[in-house]
Amino acid sequence: MLRIAVLGCGRIGQMHAANVARHPRATLAGVYDLHQPSADRVAGEQGVRAFASAADVFASSDVDAVLIATATPTHADYIELAIAAGKAVLCEKPIDLNLARVEACAAKIKGSALPIQLGFNRRYDPGHSAARNAMLAGEIGELHQVIITSRDPGIPPRAYLEAAGGLFRDMTIHDFDLARFMLGEEPVEVFAIGGALIDPALGAALNEVDSAMFILRTASGKQCHINNSRTAVYGYDQRVELMGSKGMLISDNRKPHEMRRYTATTTETAAPYQFFFLERYNEAFMAEIDGFVDCVEKGATPLASFEDGRRALILAEAAYLSMQQGRMVKVSEVKA
Repeated sequence: MLRIAVLGCGRIGQMHAANVARHPRATLAGVYDLHQPSADRVAGEQGVRAFASAADVFASSDVDAVLIATATPTHADYIELAIAAGKAVLCEKPIDLNLARVEACAAKIKGSALPIQLGFNRRYDPGHSAARNAMLAGEIGELHQVIITSRDPGIPPRAYLEAAGGLFRDMTIHDFDLARFMLGEEPVEVFAIGGALIDPALGAALNEVDSAMFILRTASGKQCHINNSRTAVYGYDQRVELMGSKGMLISDNRKPHEMRRYTATTTETAAPYQFFFLERYNEAFMAEIDGFVDCVEKGATPLASFEDGRRALILAEAAYLSMQQGRMVKVSEVKA
């Protein structure tokens, strides 16, 4: 049983702690949070130890690996400390909001044989995985286009947005990673437009956008379109479409159930989509833990690596440059 400690007991940390605790090949070795009452509460729920400090986690001989779900500014530091302590790492995205800090972290951990997996959970979604596998098996011939729709059900609170680092680094980074995963090639050009269409006043106050569209192109000419919105009143909208020379594949949204109503006034009325990422990607989060255990115990290659996190952030920076300058940007223009 792989002994995993979870750092961070916020919303996603609580979920990870519960998932590790019920995983058949892992055990929850304890939890830590800067806010001790939060750590105590999650530890009590799971019947495990609440560490008094992050240093205690890294020093513990009862911990084989760490799952980092703390605030983004701590991610790179904790990755470095975990590797120095000989512990495998599963870290939530992004590695950091600053590309220079990511590059410095990469240099610090270079040469380590320990697994470092990034929390790009969408790679593990059953529908997305099935679509990619079918594409790789040649079912749609040569891949031409990838279309990714990613829309949140509601705009987050102002306090969240102030710390998130911007839509492209916080939200779209998942889609940049998924684009790379599906395309199978590195995008070399990015074009982005954005606006504060949902809450113009908040957008102006924070110099932030809440709605955006992106075009990515690879060296061979493959195309990807990503569209993001912070608010979709009908639920958490998550779709991926793969268009090829011989057909199309779609990984669609999820609903709580598939019952539909037919009446004198409506037809095919269905339940709203699952409300948020914890529900929509529940299976993906569990599969992510499964993949991490395989990396540690079987030497498997992480499906989402540190390098994947670095490259997704580079795409985010290229997109910001494109939006600011109103032009197609070559990814090679982005420097730490």
